[in-house]
Amino acid sequence: MSMHLLESATASGVLDELDHQLITALQTSPRARWERIGAAVGVDASTVARRWRRLTEAGHAWMSCHPTGFGPTPPTVAVIEVDCASGSLHRVAASIVDDAHLVTIDHVTGSRDLILTAAFPDQAALARYVGLRLEALPGVAATRSQIASTLHSVGSRWRLDRLAPSGRENLAPPPTHIGAGIGRRLAPADELDHRLFGLLAQDCRQSVAALAQGSGASASTVRRRLDRFHRTDALVYRCEVARYLSGWPVAVTLWGIAPPDATTRITAHLATQRETRLCASISGPHNLLLTVWLRSAEDIPSFETRLYSRFPELTVADRAVTLWPLKLAGQILDPQGRRIRGVPVGFWHDPATERSEADLVRRLATPPRPRPGPTDRG
Repeated sequence: MSMHLLESATASGVLDELDHQLITALQTSPRARWERIGAAVGVDASTVARRWRRLTEAGHAWMSCHPTGFGPTPPTVAVIEVDCASGSLHRVAASIVDDAHLVTIDHVTGSRDLILTAAFPDQAALARYVGLRLEALPGVAATRSQIASTLHSVGSRWRLDRLAPSGRENLAPPPTHIGAGIGRRLAPADELDHRLFGLLAQDCRQSVAALAQGSGASASTVRRRLDRFHRTDALVYRCEVARYLSGWPVAVTLWGIAPPDATTRITAHLATQRETRLCASISGPHNLLLTVWLRSAEDIPSFETRLYSRFPELTVADRAVTLWPLKLAGQILDPQGRRIRGVPVGFWHDPATERSEADLVRRLATPPRPRPGPTDRG
């Protein structure tokens, strides 16, 4: 294929096979050198680097990184449904889109307006955010929160799957690393960790030398930190593509009810399905949440039919189609799903709501003033 043809597809806003292979390669090995990426897709390093730059500049594809495995306990992950007063949806979305706790924001069909996926250090922080931040916003009519007790599959594991087997093998991590850190926790992040998080959020493919220069630490220290992060799966890397260009343009969220003794079997199957972006066990009247990407809206009934055929004990109780993915994994998107800018995900501190919480606690601790009785009135 000529260089002109290689570059013209990206410029036209249509992804070609090289684009799909490049995105798959970066999903497989986000920090691999361009030489390895090029070898996996069959072109030279300068071509893939130039192609990636054009994809990101157009907002068609991007990479992100955020921490997840720090502190004595895993973060509290919540799904928050928001009902908005008539005419206020976009105003509400604009008010919260930069909130660091919010990983995703979807404008959806059905009986709620927005679905938020969020992470907090604990349940108290979730309560503070919902009660003192969300519900205080003009235009928010109601909220409903559910905690994700188990994440069976997440979007960072989704792949376009367009690489040849040889390319996947060349980019796969060593067998000793796969899953080595699952279940392990790191001590709370220190100042250097936070500096590295900020740099990786800006560009997760920065070299160790660049990270060392930006963080003020030595290259050997940065390399040790990164190795520790990767061994314990403390960082989540994501390579995403604008959904309308992915071949999977329709996103649907399903709420399911499964018998407790069948949940493990059902979620194990759902987590392996090509369409699955998110599969979680949640609190509330529905104990399963599933988000899938489909080829078309016409595929919604057939997808549910396949689920019912395999698991007749599973009831799909509700569904919502995403109209606008306003935020995805900390990246703000336009109505077509193209990246506009990033918002680093950070769920440790939120001083504004902490101050609000302190005010509420003071009010709760202050006894009400006695109401005057009949003899107290002049």
